[in-house]
Amino acid sequence: LAGGIILGVALWLRHDSQTTSILYLQLGDKQAPNTFYVGIYILIAVGAVMMFVGFLGCYGAIQESQCLLGTFFTCLVILFACEVAAGIWGFVNKDQVAKDVKQFYDQAFHQALQADSEVNNGKAVVKTFHETLDCCGPDNVKDIANLLWREDLCRRKDTLKSYFESTNCHKKIDELFSGKLYLIGIAAIVVAVIMIFEMILSMVLCCGIRNSSVY
Repeated sequence: LAGGIILGVALWLRHDSQTTSILYLQLGDKQAPNTFYVGIYILIAVGAVMMFVGFLGCYGAIQESQCLLGTFFTCLVILFACEVAAGIWGFVNKDQVAKDVKQFYDQAFHQALQADSEVNNGKAVVKTFHETLDCCGPDNVKDIANLLWREDLCRRKDTLKSYFESTNCHKKIDELFSGKLYLIGIAAIVVAVIMIFEMILSMVLCCGIRNSSVY
């Protein structure tokens, strides 16, 4: 059940409409940074393997098989090590994910402001960001001023709202990915706690089977 829940959360995050709309964008030959999906794929793999390993542990407990319970324990140790490694990676790269996406947006934004913007797809990329995140422009005051006469990128009232209420796209990108990474962190902690209890209980059961077979 825990593996199924983790797998469900990971698939939901993977197919979230906001993140997929942004991370599937392509600016010329450059693809939007998809570092965020690394953590998602790890969760999907852990959830799927946890479901399989869970059946293995249940079957080993029913059959009172020390071999199956030992295999179950070994698989849990490996999964726990992967979970810790993924947690460390996520903690180290938690700011880098949003930073890469903001750099991608800034590149598209400056291409969209160029006179020959019709040659590239910067305008389309920027408008996708603005519509998906309900934002307008970066956090640079000079760039916000440039938007005041570019209603093809942002409507004038949206530009003024962005300026006065600070609903710029950099802030929205931070909010989007910090929220998603927060969910990934909670899921990882829950998985780790469940794994610890599973390892303890599987060893207790394995020792109980070994002791009961002596008499």
